[in-house]
Amino acid sequence: MRHLFVSDLHLDASAPATVQRFLRFLEGEARAADSLYILGDLFETWIGDDDPDPARSQICDALRTLTASGVPVYLMCGNRDFLYGEAFERRTGVQLLMDPTVATIDGQRILLTHGDLLCTDDVSYQQLRSTVRDPAFKDRVSSLSIEARQWMASAARAGSRAHVRQTAADIMDVNSKAVIAAFEATSTLTMIHGHTHRPAEHLHTTANGVARRIVLAAWDDNGEVLELGPSGFKRTPVALSEI
Repeated sequence: MRHLFVSDLHLDASAPATVQRFLRFLEGEARAADSLYILGDLFETWIGDDDPDPARSQICDALRTLTASGVPVYLMCGNRDFLYGEAFERRTGVQLLMDPTVATIDGQRILLTHGDLLCTDDVSYQQLRSTVRDPAFKDRVSSLSIEARQWMASAARAGSRAHVRQTAADIMDVNSKAVIAAFEATSTLTMIHGHTHRPAEHLHTTANGVARRIVLAAWDDNGEVLELGPSGFKRTPVALSEI
């Protein structure tokens, strides 16, 4: 059994090499997997299930081809792409996951999350997150014209870049108390997340024992796939030079 995990691809027409790298991944390695989990920020932006962008449409078509071949694909919203709905599921065959989700994979209970919920020291971001994830807010945004949503997405990207420049790096990382609380609330000992763009593995002492937190890499420069197979977890880099 081979289960694959990726996050933070930030796919966009402005980064065609990354788009092509992901498309080849879907056509190649992913076809041999038993499942694929995408833990947020698949796209740089997603303005709604009626998004007409050609690059994003190409990716949706490739996801549909993969799921039609029999590979289950699970997708979690990120902080960049939180307007997915039922039409997206029908369009791609992908199953949307709640954040967080406890999945049982090959007998292991694994806590899956995008990761931004754990960054509790970034108070202004958490306030913004609460607003944009509210169903009423999402319904209001989805009712706007395509042009209005495109403008909002561009403004949000600019605001995000400014926030990153102005905020200390440690504030934007996960809070260790929040991590331990998540492990203990879900009675899990393995967590996989993205968001921070700081690929690593961390051990945390919890009330239930020593827990393992695996942080996925972003795909902006060099992509990476985390695989859970018979021998455990392993990381496989997917560099731009390989495309």
